[in-house]
Amino acid sequence: MNLSAVQFKADKADVAASEQRLVALAAAAAVDADLVVLPEMAATGYLFADEAAATKVAQTARGSLFLALSAVARDAGCWIVAGFPERAEGGLYNSAMVIDRGGALAFVYRKTLLYSADLPWAQVGDSGYRVFDTGAGTFTVGICMDINDDAFVGWCRQERPDVIAFPTNWVHEDGNVWGYWAWRLMPLTSALVAANTYGSESVGEGDDLSTTTFSGESAVLYERTIHAAAPFSGDAIIRATLSFEGPRQATSGDS
Repeated sequence: MNLSAVQFKADKADVAASEQRLVALAAAAAVDADLVVLPEMAATGYLFADEAAATKVAQTARGSLFLALSAVARDAGCWIVAGFPERAEGGLYNSAMVIDRGGALAFVYRKTLLYSADLPWAQVGDSGYRVFDTGAGTFTVGICMDINDDAFVGWCRQERPDVIAFPTNWVHEDGNVWGYWAWRLMPLTSALVAANTYGSESVGEGDDLSTTTFSGESAVLYERTIHAAAPFSGDAIIRATLSFEGPRQATSGDS
């Protein structure tokens, strides 16, 4: 299965330009790929003070980002997973669109385990999880904090997707992010395709200004091995080819 991930930092001051740059990177990543994964809230940035701020950049599932990425998926014949702030009848969600090889919207996954930065504007996801068959392997979708959700890990252990497509805005902390992700994967047979952002982003004003730094280091992890990785900073495309043929056994660990 040919896997690609795009590491990307959006310009919150010009979301339209960010979307154009993101789509161009997605098109480059899509060459010879079966699956391309883009970051969480990929074109808009991540931090929003409230619902009003998020609503300004939120899109429906078939908005401009979908239309552009649909053409990329159709032209390249690949699946694409991209994070975006979704505007729906039920409210606002931190979501990921799943686009199939023909450019059709196959599913919209809504983040289930919200991070503190999601709480001012996003509702808890109600989509449930799903497995997709690319013809070269299967995958599911989890967004960022979902990897810390034992319910999600347990579901993956039961359903055994070959790959977890993982749009993320992982916050930079002390310690090795790859080691932590690998530890969370220990009960699973799945590979992780993590597409992250990088650099700093701020929200609020004056004494209420809060700045968050993201870890970059997008990666493809499988069987406790890093098969592709991006640096701490900078837009990047990473690629890996993994084979999932034959029986696979889950490694030991708590789910």
